[in-house]
Amino acid sequence: MGRAFEFRKERKFKRWGHMAKTFTKIGKEITIAVKQGGPDVTGNPRLRALISTARSENMPKENIERAIKRASEKDQADYKEVILEGRAAHGIAVLVEAATDNNNRTVANVRSYFTKFGGSLGTSGSVEYLFDHKSMFRIKGNDSIDLEELELELIDLGVDEVFEEENEDEQKEIVIYGEFTSFNAIQKYIEDHGYELISAEFTRIPNCELVEVSPEARVEINKLIERIEEDDDVQNVYHTMKPEEGEDAE
Repeated sequence: MGRAFEFRKERKFKRWGHMAKTFTKIGKEITIAVKQGGPDVTGNPRLRALISTARSENMPKENIERAIKRASEKDQADYKEVILEGRAAHGIAVLVEAATDNNNRTVANVRSYFTKFGGSLGTSGSVEYLFDHKSMFRIKGNDSIDLEELELELIDLGVDEVFEEENEDEQKEIVIYGEFTSFNAIQKYIEDHGYELISAEFTRIPNCELVEVSPEARVEINKLIERIEEDDDVQNVYHTMKPEEGEDAE
């Protein structure tokens, strides 16, 4: 097992606290996908993947259809994807992914959060190099799938790791990590070979040694991370703080 498996085992990404936040996040990603590739799911693989993800998060069908329709309208806000980088207290690197229709507002808000909780917003490239940008897919598992054979098939497409885990309902899922640029190729393979796609997304994995902090420092840093995550423009937050034993970080 490689780094992605160890990272996921130790630091599973935290579920968004509220369903409304989840739906808003997916809705923005659908808007961006439609603006870039059009509303026809046949010719827009990213949109197809987002629809699978939306369904796995129990987003109602009418919400999905409404998001696609609104994204096609000329007066719909055009969201821009931005990356903000900074340091929390005690030197913890923090990378923020946002989707915004007002870059100045988003930057000002995120800067204020860093300042309030003893950190500082950095310049572009200041911490991004500490995270590997990856594609991540989840497909439905079953006993007929040979993981080693599947991984061998996918290596040439840019896949790093393939492993199986159980979801919250104790159902088997196969997790696939690959290069960021290999997203479309991996998705095509999954679709062409009849696997049931549960979700597809981009994620970031720290490529550095995670930083161990005191319990008091952890509380302080978590306050900053939670405040950033609450911002309506923020999609994802990643950091380099080592989790407590048994803790699901991020």
